[in-house]
Amino acid sequence: MDSIKEKLFDLADEDYRNFHAKLIPSVPKEKIIGVRIPLLRNLAKELVNYHPEEARAFCRKLPHEFYEENNLHAFIICQERDIDKIIEDLEAFLPFVDNWATCDSMIPKTLKKDPERLILKVRQWLNSEHTYTVRFGINMLMKFFLDDNFKTEYADWVAALPPDDYYVMMGAAWYFATALSKRYDEIIGYIKEKRLPPRTHGKAIQKALESYCISKEQKQYLKNLK
Repeated sequence: MDSIKEKLFDLADEDYRNFHAKLIPSVPKEKIIGVRIPLLRNLAKELVNYHPEEARAFCRKLPHEFYEENNLHAFIICQERDIDKIIEDLEAFLPFVDNWATCDSMIPKTLKKDPERLILKVRQWLNSEHTYTVRFGINMLMKFFLDDNFKTEYADWVAALPPDDYYVMMGAAWYFATALSKRYDEIIGYIKEKRLPPRTHGKAIQKALESYCISKEQKQYLKNLK
């Protein structure tokens, strides 16, 4: 574990640390080393490919001390190709995720190979009392269930999430903005009929108006639904 921390500190960039600390206010600055994401991804690949036992030992040692250790853990999970192992690792790690950036950067692409199994886990994650487990569930719906595997039932799940937690609410708003860009005809009713909580409704429209994937005509209509 000490050797991994040494590698992280060797990769530290103080200017990046100062900049990035402003983006993740839920993490104390003293817990941020300042390692850029591409370098963390490369280190995760190196550990998985050449030092798998060290990678496994690192992932078992929870909680981690530093923000970058959490990100490294997330990227190690993303390198896994066995769905059973990914889900096992996620179940162990998600309760320790403490910020939106680690949560949102953890997209294990192998999970899309078994959508039937994944959607069952998503339903469980959305029912969690842990902020970033819920947000992770929203992210999985957004990444893997807005194309061929889309069902309006899944949008209903997100619409039903209470807006009390800021990071859950913003995740839901981001989901609906993305859904509007991909499935406008099926999703616009949620906005038109105000089926989202007021905070989520407003933020979803805001995010949609910022999107490059939604037409000018659609944006003009959305402005009238604020």
